[in-house]
Amino acid sequence: MYAFIWRKLPFGLAGKLIGSVLLVAATVALLWYVAFPWAEPLLPFDDVQVESGVPAEPGDGGPVTGDTPAGDEHELPYDTDQNNPAPSSPSR
Repeated sequence: MYAFIWRKLPFGLAGKLIGSVLLVAATVALLWYVAFPWAEPLLPFDDVQVESGVPAEPGDGGPVTGDTPAGDEHELPYDTDQNNPAPSSPSR
């Protein structure tokens, strides 16, 4: 197929190179502005949900929306200081 297109492009080597670049640019523009916007709502890229698979109940330690006290919203479930020692002073 590419050999057929290459043979059909006019004006020698320079014309074939310029024509090839224009065909590639037109194909990319068609995909970028027409095909991808049309297909985006059909693809599940924005449907992201992280769940444990078990419904959370109050008091079981699982995530419950609306019941988190202030400050615990971004609390990490592990110690961040254990494997992260303070930097030592540079030796002179």
